[in-house]
Amino acid sequence: MPRPKTELFLLMSVDGKISTGDTDDFDVDKDIPRIPGDPSAGLHQYYEEELETSLWPINSGRVLAKVGVNEKPIPKDQEKNVNFVILDNNHLNPHGVEVMSKRSKMLVIVTSNKSHPAYKLKSNLKNITIIEYKGEMNPVEILSKLGELGCKEATIQTGGTLNNMWLRSSCIDLLNIVVTPILVGGKTVSTLIDGPAAKSLSDLRGLELISVKKMKNSYLQLRYKVNNPKQGKAVIIK
Repeated sequence: MPRPKTELFLLMSVDGKISTGDTDDFDVDKDIPRIPGDPSAGLHQYYEEELETSLWPINSGRVLAKVGVNEKPIPKDQEKNVNFVILDNNHLNPHGVEVMSKRSKMLVIVTSNKSHPAYKLKSNLKNITIIEYKGEMNPVEILSKLGELGCKEATIQTGGTLNNMWLRSSCIDLLNIVVTPILVGGKTVSTLIDGPAAKSLSDLRGLELISVKKMKNSYLQLRYKVNNPKQGKAVIIK
């Protein structure tokens, strides 16, 4: 079965940062609303664009834990449309899994941790599906298994290291980037693509510009097609 078509959708600073600092105490969702001027006033446009992305968002447990999912109240109403896919080994606690289950039509947990709380909760939370892998994660196989679950289009919203994995494995088809008018700086702050540096020109991916949209409050939206090789080699990470 062909893998789902993918779009990397993220908010980044003008200098390519996807966080406001180099620890989990910093986060764009929490910090940008506290920055005076255009950054705070225009942030809503990112969330409005997010509503137009696919119904299969791919996130990481670390990012969700960072924004407080493990402590948030459990939603009263069951989500009927969105299928959350979460790559996680040890960041979500049982409460966080239950919150995401309630926010999902189908909650897909991708893990190599046999003790992940999703296993115990699966019998009571009937909408949980677990994709297991051993040792190292193969992004091509993950996407293929999502295709078997009915996913045709997926939106990638993971951190810089995982984004590197998707990119080097030729698993990103489109970029949809909302640029917020701030400069963050710092060589240790996460960027759009982190992880191991390119070792050869074959690791690089050319882009074809699809559209540029000037948004309000000095925001900018950039959309690109990623020129992937026909036969991409999977990059696996521990």
